[in-house]
Amino acid sequence: MGRFGRCLGWMLLCTLACFKGAPGIRLMEVRIPMHTVRDHSARLECHFDMEGESLYSVKWYKDGNEFYRYLPRDMPPAQVFPLPGVAIDILNSTESTVVLSSVNLSSTGRYRCEVSAEAPSFQTVSDHGDMVVVALPEEGPRITGGRPRYQAGDIVRVNCTSGRSKPAAQLMWFINGEQANSSFLRGPFIASDREGLETSTLGLEFKVRPKHFRRGGDMKLKCLATIATVYWRSNEESVEGDRPHKAPALETRKWTQGDAAAAEASSSGEFGADRSGGTSSTRSALTWLHLLLLLLSAAYNIFVSSTSGVRPLDR
Repeated sequence: MGRFGRCLGWMLLCTLACFKGAPGIRLMEVRIPMHTVRDHSARLECHFDMEGESLYSVKWYKDGNEFYRYLPRDMPPAQVFPLPGVAIDILNSTESTVVLSSVNLSSTGRYRCEVSAEAPSFQTVSDHGDMVVVALPEEGPRITGGRPRYQAGDIVRVNCTSGRSKPAAQLMWFINGEQANSSFLRGPFIASDREGLETSTLGLEFKVRPKHFRRGGDMKLKCLATIATVYWRSNEESVEGDRPHKAPALETRKWTQGDAAAAEASSSGEFGADRSGGTSSTRSALTWLHLLLLLLSAAYNIFVSSTSGVRPLDR
C-alpha cells in the first residue's frame, strides 16, 4: 500500500503540474480576431515558450473539432482536417500561426490552440478565443418618410433602415448633431431572411419646436449604423423650416432734380408738367402737344377777329 500510495502521489503531482502548465512549457498568448468580415482572411496566432522542453505538437480546434495539426517531426509537418467553414491557407500557416482564407458565416465559432511537449513530460497547455464573421450591408443606411419642410408644431416621423447584414446593424439617431432622446425612438425592428441576414429599422418621432431650427433656418437629421468595430456608415438629411411671410415693403425712390422741376411745374398748373414721374421722352411729347394746341388756339382767335368786322351783304 505504501508503494501504491507513493505512485498515486506522483501521479497527482504530475497532473497538477500539467494542469498549471508549468514548469517546462508556457502558453504566452492566443490571438483570435473578435470580428472578421465575410470573404476576408483571418489570422489565428498561438505564441508559446517551451522553456527547454521539445515541441511535440500544436493543434487547433473549432468548437471542439480539430482542423489543423503541426508536428515538427513529420514531413510535411502541417496536416489539415476538413471542417465546414474552415479553409486553411496551408502555405502561410506555421507552428504558431494559422491563416483562414475567405471566411464565411459558418466560420463563426470558438477557436482553441493546444500545445504539447515531447516525452517524458507530455505537458499540454491550451487557450481559446471567439471569432464572429460579419456580413456587411451592401449600402449605407436609408432615411425614409421625411418631408422637405417643417414648421414648429409639426410631427416628424421618419425611419432609418440598414440593409441585410449579420449581425444586424446598431442604429442611432441624431438631431442637429446631438443624439436623439430615447423617448423619440421607435424600435429597433429586426427582420431576418432565409440566409440568416438581418435588416434593422429604427424610427424617430418627435414634435418640432423652434429650438430645432438652427440659425440658418434648417434642421439636420442623421442616422448612424455600426457593426462592432468593422462597419461605420451614416446618412444625413437637411430639412427647412417654414419662414413667416414678410409684409411687402413700401416702395421708395430718389427724386432727381428734373423730377423736382416737373413737380413744381405741375403744382403751378402748367399743362406739360409730369405728375406721374414719367420719362423725359413722355414729358417732351406733352410739351410739343402743348405748343400745337397753343398755335391752333391763336389761329382760331385770328380767324374769329377777322370775321367779326365783316358785315353781311344786303339782299
